[in-house]
Amino acid sequence: MEHNSDKVALWPGYFNSKSSRTAGRRVPADSSVPNPDLEGLLWAARKVGITKMKREEGISHPKRPNLKEGRLWISISAASKVLGTGNKEEMMQIIGGVWKESYSKQVEQERAERKKGPKVGDKRARSQFKQNKAAQNAARRALAAKRAKKKKY
Repeated sequence: MEHNSDKVALWPGYFNSKSSRTAGRRVPADSSVPNPDLEGLLWAARKVGITKMKREEGISHPKRPNLKEGRLWISISAASKVLGTGNKEEMMQIIGGVWKESYSKQVEQERAERKKGPKVGDKRARSQFKQNKAAQNAARRALAAKRAKKKKY
């Protein structure tokens, strides 16, 4: 692609919390997510309010030629109107912050659902849940009986 000074490329690898700064992460750890993908980056950019962008799938970053992660081209002029900055690093931190916040909420929601247990109509999951509880209760009873036996002697 020919050079256009009004566009900037964002790669999902810039937001990978599993990689270090030297390995290619360009945002702070509090603005990065594990296993970023192009769809998530596109969603975060839209959530921030950026509308003028172009997605290229199957493209690999020159530093990571084996990963076909894709890239997102963002118009600097359109982004500066929305975000108030034309600096690429500041844009990435804003987008990363929104993405991290969304990711954290999703993880908390999944934990709450897992802790809540299976749904009422899901008989298979409920039976497994009951078996696990039954096994836990049986283990507790066996441990209590073992302790009581030790106290007798």
